[in-house]
Amino acid sequence: MKAKKLITTCIIVLAVSLAGYFIELDYYVVRPSRAVDLKDIVEVENFHNGDSGHFYLLTISQSQANLLNAAFGIIHPQMRLNPRERVIPREMDEQEYRELLREHMSESKHIAQVVALRRLNYDVDIESDGVEVIDFLEDAPAEGYLEVGDIIKYLDDNPVMLASEVQLLVKDRKVGDEVTLEVLRKGQTISVSAPTGPHPDDETLPFLGIYIKTMPWEPLIPLKITMDTGNIGGPSAGLMFTLEILNQLTPEDLTGGKEIAGTGTIDLEERVGRVGGVPQKVFSAENAGIGYFLVPQSNYDEAKSAARDITLVPVSDLEEVLQFMEGITE
Repeated sequence: MKAKKLITTCIIVLAVSLAGYFIELDYYVVRPSRAVDLKDIVEVENFHNGDSGHFYLLTISQSQANLLNAAFGIIHPQMRLNPRERVIPREMDEQEYRELLREHMSESKHIAQVVALRRLNYDVDIESDGVEVIDFLEDAPAEGYLEVGDIIKYLDDNPVMLASEVQLLVKDRKVGDEVTLEVLRKGQTISVSAPTGPHPDDETLPFLGIYIKTMPWEPLIPLKITMDTGNIGGPSAGLMFTLEILNQLTPEDLTGGKEIAGTGTIDLEERVGRVGGVPQKVFSAENAGIGYFLVPQSNYDEAKSAARDITLVPVSDLEEVLQFMEGITE
């Protein structure tokens, strides 16, 4: 009798588990993934290779939630559930979204090369067709002012060549401020004033709620730089790419022999920008035993809430990062 009851219980548990696996939700589970040694994916022509320390980029994993992993994500301290509309643009399917992430990764690699080489006094020119609006987040402040297909050329009189520049220029405003954009719409150049609203992740930060991508652009790089990122997507490794390129092109070891991870976009003005998934990236770095974590200043509070043993280094631009590096090498 007891054996029969045990078998029945096992069958019920199995049936419920299978049902939970196949019932998908409009949420994505975000979890830590891995720390990637940038020496393994970045190689600069005639690079310097005598450094004992390492720079790492950090990855996270995002997958559509089902009942099972959603329940696990709610209780697991290193995981998070995000509504689908905060992950994928409304008019995109997952394949299109992953293609967008690949485009953002390509842009971040190009920007890192430009920034690093200009830092070392190389002449690097850029040709760009502007930044295209491709979709809006739910309740986007700019919806109704901007349109899908608009090509942003200027924001508050600042020329815009890359998608990352739009995000950083908006971040410099206050929530509720309007921004003035010069856009190309259906062949006509027009001026648009669009309001900002509170960012979903931090209500003190302004955002327009737009998904954008850089139109075809080309940096004219005077050196051969190979960056094999595989299936890693998104713009958040820009800062770390820049540091690895600088490290390979300079005789001194910027790491000071330390293990240093980090995250953050970087723009052509060397400003470090906000990224997503920061708590999970902190967990990835700590799980790998890394000692230092470079984090955008605007992400510092959420990084601090996740950190246990790692040393957090909040930064706003490349100069602050390099000053910190000088301090740990002394």
